[in-house]
Amino acid sequence: MCVAIPSQVVDIGDSTLTVERLGERIVVSRMLLTDAVELGDYVIIQARAYAIEKVGAAEAQESLALFREWIALADADAGAFEDFDEVGE
Repeated sequence: MCVAIPSQVVDIGDSTLTVERLGERIVVSRMLLTDAVELGDYVIIQARAYAIEKVGAAEAQESLALFREWIALADADAGAFEDFDEVGE
């Protein structure tokens, strides 16, 4: 399964972009993009290797807010089964 997390462009190279998403920075190819990008723009990354689509800032911020909420819920639920005994015991 692939989850498309918007990533913000923080550096532009000849054929690469350095992007940041949820505190992680990665360098990806920009060769598949059809739109020009500038510092601060948001893009969708495929396979942690290719920027494939530019997205608007409002859409990116909305998606990132939902991902942060999802992460917070997952973190809160992480300990929910710590005291759960093995099935059949």
